[in-house]
Amino acid sequence: MASVLCHSLVPHFMNQLLSMRKFLPVFFILFITKPLVTKAQFESFKDSVVQLYGVVMTADSLKGLESVSIMVKGQNRGTISNNKGVFSIVVLKGDAVEFTSVGYKPKTVTIPKDLVGNQHSIIQLMINDTVYMAATIIKARPSREQFERDFVNTHFPDDNITIARKNNDVATRRILVATLPSDGREASSTAMRQIANKAYYQGQVPPQNIFNPMAWAEFIKAWKRGDFKNK
Repeated sequence: MASVLCHSLVPHFMNQLLSMRKFLPVFFILFITKPLVTKAQFESFKDSVVQLYGVVMTADSLKGLESVSIMVKGQNRGTISNNKGVFSIVVLKGDAVEFTSVGYKPKTVTIPKDLVGNQHSIIQLMINDTVYMAATIIKARPSREQFERDFVNTHFPDDNITIARKNNDVATRRILVATLPSDGREASSTAMRQIANKAYYQGQVPPQNIFNPMAWAEFIKAWKRGDFKNK
């Protein structure tokens, strides 16, 4: 049984080897050229790396500026200058490097793409950023008499309690009653009372209040209160 199986598998393996012979030149070429391509890419990347170093100084006094932020634009990497203004950072050719510091105008430097070599040194001068503030008027401290006069004559806005007392004043409430229009509930209640009075005296003459002592008493009270005065 085993001999029969071996005789049947031998032709299959031979066919597989014959088919693989077609790809052997391709595998050989890839095996030879792949290291060369990788080496060329590494050499190209190595040539594009630049060691950027230098000094950041003030433009007016040429003093080393410390704690200056040096960031590569578009990338999350950077460094800061030391207490002498010296810095060093690894960048690529063509990168834009931005120098920023509080109180100074930002400055951007672009590394040349055709730079020869892998080192580049610069002396970056930072210019003061002038900030114009609003004018401030300084006055002398007032005397005791001036302070007492201004304190007494100063008007303070009413608090909530004072406003509530003014709104609940009798005169204010009368003005509000005379000027504010009736809401839906009051209007409907007045209409219903008028309808009820008409229905109550339906078929008879309604009484005349000119001879009603209670009506005269209410009229006199309203007169004394000043309800009929011109507002």
